Amino acid sequence: MTDALSSTGLGIRFGGHAAVDGVTAAFGAGTLTAIVGPNGAGKTTYFNLLSGQLRASAGAVHLKGEDITRLSAAQRTSRGIGRAFQLTNLFPRLTVAENVRLAVQSRHSAGFNMLAMWRGRRDLIEQAEHYLQEVGLAHRRADVSSKLPHGDKRKLEVAILMALEPEILMFDEPTAGMSVDEVPVILELIRKLKARGDKTILLVEHKMDVIHSLADRIVVLHNGRLVADGMPAEVMASAIVQEAYLGVKRPAPKRAEAAHA
Repeated sequence: MTDALSSTGLGIRFGGHAAVDGVTAAFGAGTLTAIVGPNGAGKTTYFNLLSGQLRASAGAVHLKGEDITRLSAAQRTSRGIGRAFQLTNLFPRLTVAENVRLAVQSRHSAGFNMLAMWRGRRDLIEQAEHYLQEVGLAHRRADVSSKLPHGDKRKLEVAILMALEPEILMFDEPTAGMSVDEVPVILELIRKLKARGDKTILLVEHKMDVIHSLADRIVVLHNGRLVADGMPAEVMASAIVQEAYLGVKRPAPKRAEAAHA
């Protein structure tokens, strides 16, 4: 069975520093993989290599068996890779509804003449409205996106991602900067997407409760390298993860006491 998305020996160097160093991993359809590691481990850089924001120095990226290593981010998006960023990535001067409508238009290859487009396409308007309802932003549809509080900007970005209907969904710390009350909305959306069973979801996240509640599998990066890959309980219990990610130092073995004369 062909993996939905995979990397082989993937790496990138900035000067003499290997930010991602020879990462080989495969992600199957219908699974949710959490990618974790300490700050500076290379998680977001690895995401950027998979989604095309950065060009790899070494290795390859494959989408359903097709080599997409040299494709741009836009070309990868058109092939079904959707990316939500650690920092919000919106059209700041457009309204909430217009941001989502553009994503719907893009998926239907309808161009970007917004006024002409929406006059005769009630079906697309209803689709955009559906995604706004899903993230709880229907009441803010007329607000300019730059004026939204941070939590609502994150919700809007998820709505845009959903509107693109990608096969691969990549979330880079989707709950970062959100209040305690806002986090459950995003997590429930991700749960619903996972429950559909037809999406491949990659999630960079620091909150351990989020990882345990959502992930089928955990991949751990440390200093740009993949150091662990497996089931959540197994990976989080491993010595290398305890030390590299959780900062837990394993006690040194006790020395045998000298025998008394």
